[in-house]
Amino acid sequence: MLRFIYFFLIVVAGTAGELCVSRAMKESGEVHDFRPRALLQVAGRVLRIKWIWIGVGLMTLGFFALLGILSIENVSFVVPVTALSYVAGGLGGMVFLGERPNRSRWIGILLVCLGVTLVIMGKG
Repeated sequence: MLRFIYFFLIVVAGTAGELCVSRAMKESGEVHDFRPRALLQVAGRVLRIKWIWIGVGLMTLGFFALLGILSIENVSFVVPVTALSYVAGGLGGMVFLGERPNRSRWIGILLVCLGVTLVIMGKG
């Protein structure tokens, strides 16, 4: 059960964090000027957006869950299973960010899911 919780947190919290950070960056606007002063201004703008803090918190939770699962499972099992975050990212992008992934992206996500299934079946 603990392993399931770790994987759930990695996939759901980690991906939700990435979605929140993406939303914050879209709210802050595109970065056009990469000089240090301009980048500091962008950072100042971004740090005032609540989504960045929610995202960083969720990504931190996902990271520590990853550390937890790596202490009890082989990395050759953990990394492929955490690829389920691609599914969460595709669905989350649609629901939370209003994105519309094209057919080839969904086919790629399906192939990843098939690969994860093979890894899980091989663990038996």
